[in-house]
Amino acid sequence: MTAAPVLDPQRTALVLVDLMERIVALPLEPRKGTEVLAVAEELARAFRAAGAPVVLVRVERPSVAEQPPGSSLVPGLAQGGDLEVVKRTIGAFQGTGLDERLRERGVTTLVFGGIATNLGVESTARAAADLGYDLVFVEDAMAAFTAAEHEASVRLDFPRLGTVVPAAGVRLTPA
Repeated sequence: MTAAPVLDPQRTALVLVDLMERIVALPLEPRKGTEVLAVAEELARAFRAAGAPVVLVRVERPSVAEQPPGSSLVPGLAQGGDLEVVKRTIGAFQGTGLDERLRERGVTTLVFGGIATNLGVESTARAAADLGYDLVFVEDAMAAFTAAEHEASVRLDFPRLGTVVPAAGVRLTPA
């Protein structure tokens, strides 16, 4: 991991992927979903306090009459003013209007956390990189189904796309 850049809250958004009850409850590595959630909630509080947008992404299965139990965001995660994005693919940009919503707010940098590191987070990040966003990955705000999958993303893939930092390294300039 490298030193985190100082982030401008007027141009930076926190993107938290798939922090839904049924996903947080899965057996995950290298940390439990509840640990990821605790770090994500702390980041969200800091971003909101700095006036930076918080984007909460959740997945819905396409072409089903009813979503599985636990498909809502974890209770209490969403706050007034947050952007909620419903995706129907692995990544959060395809067909959701997320890019337009971020650009309307002047966002140029995205800070990522969520589950699963190598699936929803990485897919969303790759699309964001293709769209020209600067990327920061909060390693301790993510988990995957195996430690090896998580490590492959944070050690091999994410450094090629942006900066990997611990939550303690995320620094927002005062609003």
